[in-house]
Amino acid sequence: MRAVVQRVVQASVSVVEAGALREVARIGPGLLVLLGIRTDDTEADARYLAEKVAYLRVFEDEAGRLNRSLGDIRGSALVVSNFTLYGDCRKGRRPSFTDAAPADNAAPLYQLFGQQLASTGITVQYGAFGAHMHILLVNDGPVTLLLDSRKEF
Repeated sequence: MRAVVQRVVQASVSVVEAGALREVARIGPGLLVLLGIRTDDTEADARYLAEKVAYLRVFEDEAGRLNRSLGDIRGSALVVSNFTLYGDCRKGRRPSFTDAAPADNAAPLYQLFGQQLASTGITVQYGAFGAHMHILLVNDGPVTLLLDSRKEF
């Protein structure tokens, strides 16, 4: 399981319905989490990554050091499914998505990730799983981190 985690001042997700955008989620200060799920990911991957995100110290303390977690600042998380995080671009010009989990396998792990994150006291909002989404964000810092449950990077 992979995540691109961005510290944000605010973020929102909208979907296109009947030719118009409809906002489905919005957060204030917190983290935007783009979540990719691999074909062989398990519940253990979801739990590990949710805990990592919940306690990741990426918010500044009084001294300006990155010493505070999402819970410490009472921030929110916006979790958005993103199968393209498993796009393999090493060959040719079109990414291969063979490592990305199919929706039937990915959706329960996506939900479990959000539930595990919420179980730490974090307010969690969700994108629309499997939908074409428009994401607006104001990146804070910018602070953007890559996480992988297999610790590949």
